[in-house]
Amino acid sequence: MDSNIDQAKGRIKEAAGDLTDDRDLKNEGRLDKAAGKGKEIVDKIRDKADDLIDRARDTVRDKADHR
Repeated sequence: MDSNIDQAKGRIKEAAGDLTDDRDLKNEGRLDKAAGKGKEIVDKIRDKADDLIDRARDTVRDKADHR
């Protein structure tokens, strides 16, 4: 599931838990938000790693082309 969806779902559950005074639902919402944030962080790290790999690959190709 998309990280933004998880975070939104978490905010909704947390708000519903607040409104209904349901601590379990509120805590579940907090966990969903945290999971979504974790996925977002992992996605950003993955994107950065992919960029670094692409740059390294390009550097190696450029050096091979100049030989």
